[in-house]
Amino acid sequence: MDDIPLSVLFGSLVFLILLSAFFSSSETGLMTLNRYRLRHLARTRHAGARRAQKLLERPDRLIGLILLGNNFVNVLASSLTTIIALRLGGESAIALGAGLLTLVILIFAEVTPKTLAALHPERVAFPASFVYGPLLALLYPLVWLVNAIANGLLRLLGMHPEDSSTDALSPEELRTVVLEAGALIPKRHQDMLLNILDLEKVTVKDIMVPRQEITGVDLEDDWDSIIGQITNSQYTRLPVFRGSIDNVVGFIHLRRVLPLLMKNRLDKETLEGLIKEPLFVPEHTPLNRQLLNFQRERRRIGMVVDEYGDIQGLVTLEDILEEVVGEFTTDPSTSGRGFRPEEDGSYLVSGSVSIRELNRALGMDLPTDGPRTLNGMVLEYLEDIPTPGTSLLLSGYPVEIVQTKGTLVKTLRLRPRRVRSAQSSST
Repeated sequence: MDDIPLSVLFGSLVFLILLSAFFSSSETGLMTLNRYRLRHLARTRHAGARRAQKLLERPDRLIGLILLGNNFVNVLASSLTTIIALRLGGESAIALGAGLLTLVILIFAEVTPKTLAALHPERVAFPASFVYGPLLALLYPLVWLVNAIANGLLRLLGMHPEDSSTDALSPEELRTVVLEAGALIPKRHQDMLLNILDLEKVTVKDIMVPRQEITGVDLEDDWDSIIGQITNSQYTRLPVFRGSIDNVVGFIHLRRVLPLLMKNRLDKETLEGLIKEPLFVPEHTPLNRQLLNFQRERRRIGMVVDEYGDIQGLVTLEDILEEVVGEFTTDPSTSGRGFRPEEDGSYLVSGSVSIRELNRALGMDLPTDGPRTLNGMVLEYLEDIPTPGTSLLLSGYPVEIVQTKGTLVKTLRLRPRRVRSAQSSST
């Protein structure tokens, strides 16, 4: 060593520090790669991504290789520093050399390269993967020995490093990913993705048309009434029943009925021949399951029944799709679902409107874990049948009772802007 020029020793030391920086930065870069983006790039046949993905299939081997190289380089750099210190200042300079080397490695081979790799992991990890592939093959016996010893110690602690960890996301974690996507996903698409995640939390009972609002064809009516019902219907599919909705027979599609009516070939017997048997849906069926049921049965409409088999309402494929994409018409004045805007900024709302529909249409935030309709929420809050003119605050939203009928609140005036106070008053 005494024959080697100091310039060569210093050059070798700088090279070793650069190697240490490479190992440190590549370790951070590879371990902080976004696994989902990595898979996407690998599917697009990105060479660096495919090599990095292969290395990360066994992270224990990759970490063993990196630490083996990094420690070897740092030990060699420490030995060179000792030789240089002896050449320049004797034994008294060894401590100073060790201190300076520690500071240099800390700044230039640890903190700076690792910070850079954490900020730009792909720029560091993908080029490094081209080096680590051949290097792992070359040093595999030594890496295997190191891993065997380390993994043996981990097994004593009840851990199994060879088991690949899953990167699967839970629904709540996926929700967080969507929310944090920011400008990468348009707000409307973001809402749709979140609504899809919520489908399993919502049942058909939450979105069904209540039985008292179901319009259909009563076969016991006179023929002129039935014809009027068909020609004036705003729906393309109508339930058919005898006497009451509890005796539902099935559904008719007006696309099959109207051509016969136009040709004067429609009579009650022909109409009954066009009836398709009903599909019954338990009221607690989650929307994601019911969507699949509609697809499997090739149906678009079903009758909702409770645990006793009694008809509770009606659910359609469109109702489920609206839970994902929102109302097909966003103007409450034209939605035909019980909203009417007033000049003072308030809305006249039907008491039978569901809380979920109200939140979606008017951008409100009423709780959905209790009563499913606005009428039910008012009755639960007041614990009494209100009289017209009663005013109250529901979760901070001003509400005024406009019309009641029997035990039902028929019409309410609602302001979709919250106020701070939360107490009711009667006028």
